[in-house]
Amino acid sequence: MTYIKKDNDSVSDDIVWHNTTVTHQDRVKLKRQQPVVLWFTGLSGSGKSTVANAVESKLLSLGKHSYLLDGDNVRHGLNKDLGFSDADRIENIRRIGEVAKLFVDSGAIVLTAFISPFISDRQQARELLAEKQFLEVFIDTPLEICEQRDPKGLYKKARKGEIKNFTGIDSKYEAPLNPEIHVKTANKSIEECAELVVKQLMELGYI
Repeated sequence: MTYIKKDNDSVSDDIVWHNTTVTHQDRVKLKRQQPVVLWFTGLSGSGKSTVANAVESKLLSLGKHSYLLDGDNVRHGLNKDLGFSDADRIENIRRIGEVAKLFVDSGAIVLTAFISPFISDRQQARELLAEKQFLEVFIDTPLEICEQRDPKGLYKKARKGEIKNFTGIDSKYEAPLNPEIHVKTANKSIEECAELVVKQLMELGYI
């Protein structure tokens, strides 16, 4: 199903932002951490969800407040009306960006694991947040390795033409140009990848 913007999708003049008594800074102070979006991007099978899950486990062990938004999980609910056309992919990322922004406002560290293939869409998500509240985490795994892994059998189906608009096969993936965190997974274990991300968060002063 393709998302089609309707004339009444714009915000009405009758809707006014409601300022709450409890502020963003109040929540940050309570949680004692620097809220941020860790935007994991990479090809299908690159290890985005697996690494993000391992990172969140490490954050929990450090007493940090976090939440992981996984691409497949979100498509079971919030984005179940969207398909995989370019237009739907764009809308998928727009919605996730808005949800991630709310979690950051709550003071949480948000991990998002989405292919998010287009540079412009990831930039749009970044622009929703304040400076230093968005870190792009590039899970850099060569296509041939992703195909070898193929945990869901999706590459096999895409090569047979059973899946259309599959990233890396018949739909392009635009790799990050300057990611804040660059994880090359080919010769690293999940544990090593997660350690690298957490180490970077420490060095950058987020935890």
